[in-house]
Parts: sequence; structure tokens; C-alpha cells
Amino acid sequence: MTHRHANDYEHVPRPVVGIGGDYPASFELAEHSHRRGQFLYAARGVVAVSTLEGAWVAPPERGVWIPAGTPHAVRMVGAVTTRSVLVEPAACPTLGRYCRVVSVSPLLRQLLVAAAEIPAEYDETGRDALVMRLLATEIDRAPVIPLAVPFPRHAALAGRCHAFLERPRATATIDQWADALAMNRRRFTRLFRRETGMSFAEWRRQACLSVALPRLAAGEPVTAIALDLGYDGPASFSTMFRRVLGVPPSRYRN
Repeated sequence: MTHRHANDYEHVPRPVVGIGGDYPASFELAEHSHRRGQFLYAARGVVAVSTLEGAWVAPPERGVWIPAGTPHAVRMVGAVTTRSVLVEPAACPTLGRYCRVVSVSPLLRQLLVAAAEIPAEYDETGRDALVMRLLATEIDRAPVIPLAVPFPRHAALAGRCHAFLERPRATATIDQWADALAMNRRRFTRLFRRETGMSFAEWRRQACLSVALPRLAAGEPVTAIALDLGYDGPASFSTMFRRVLGVPPSRYRN
């Protein structure tokens, strides 16, 4: 496969362009943006995408949609092989203007692999164009997975959210946060949902997952991760994990 840098293909006269590459463990791409939307998929390893609005983690069988013009940074967890796509907005109208994590089906995975081998300026009347059109359709229809940690714009609340991501605790409570921000419980819960689109419990769970997934991918023990996050043991952590992602945490180890 030819390693393609996204910015080298921004102005290729095709609606969909496949790119890909190999990155060493812990490699980071500094904040940047693309004229087109990008669907970022790690065929191996885990990618973590961050923007001013939030954080998104894509473990195996997941991909991240990054809308056109969105400044974002990417961190590779473990050695990572990417197969991603640059897409003109009209080719994927459903995914829209917000970052999302979506499920990658076996068909979509194979199309992503195939797209990385297709010339950037493929014949628009040939088989390659058909593959790319089907790829864009599959990306646009992919089910959205709740693996987002949106950041609020409210300054004091945002500061607390960012600090929580540095050391998430599953035992954190609404009353603790409300007291720290000098608010009553009702005002806090309304503000939190308005600013993040989630309840506090949902956001706390997503924050814990966003930290746990890279650690699982690095091969750390489930018990150690569960205890670090404040769960009373691996069983309660695994129950939460399975409820959200449909599989046990061991699925994402190594």
C-alpha cells in the first residue's frame, strides 16, 4: 500500500479518496483540519481524536467521522495502521457537521482496505468509481455508537470536565460537581445537559470508557483499569462495558 498524506489529496478531483498509513505506538498528529470530511479507521490499534468540542476513541470495528473543516488532533494507541477516506460533504450527507464514532461492518472494512489501494485519480466510469460510491454509501449509513465525550462551552464546567478526563472516577456524583461549581443540583443538571447533550451519568460513563479503551488496547489488566477508574471490581466495570459496547472488555485487549 502507498502511504498517502491527507493534505496531499485535498484537491484531487474525485468525491472520495482512500488514504492510509502505518504509525508507531504513541505517535501524535498535531491539530490540523481538512477541506473534506474524513472517515478515520484503524485497521490495527486504536485512534483517539480530540477537538475543542470533545474526544472520540475508535477501538477495533469502529471509525471516527470528522466533518470538513474541523480542527482535530489524533493520538495513536499502540502501533496503528489506518485506512481512512476523504469525502466531499455531499457524498455523506447523513453524518453531518459533528464528530461521531460509528460501527464498521465487515463489508465497510473490506471497502476501506480496497480504497487505500485505488489510485487517487481513478477512472470515474470504471470499477474503482463503483467501489468508492459504495464505500461512501456504507459510511453514510453506518450506525452511530455512543463513544463521545463532548466538552461544554461553559468555562468553569469545561475546566472540571477536562480535569475529570485526566483522572476519571466512576464514583463521582452530581452533588460533588454541583457543590464544586457553587450550584444547586437542579441548576447543575440542567446546565450539564444543555452544554453536553448528555446526562451527567452518561457523560461520566463515556469519559471512563474513553480512558479505558486505550489502556485495554495496550494490554493492561482489566482489574487494574477497573480499580483505577473507581469501580469496586472488574465485574461491575465489565457489566458497564458490555452494556455500552455489547462485548466484554477482554475483546479489546491487545
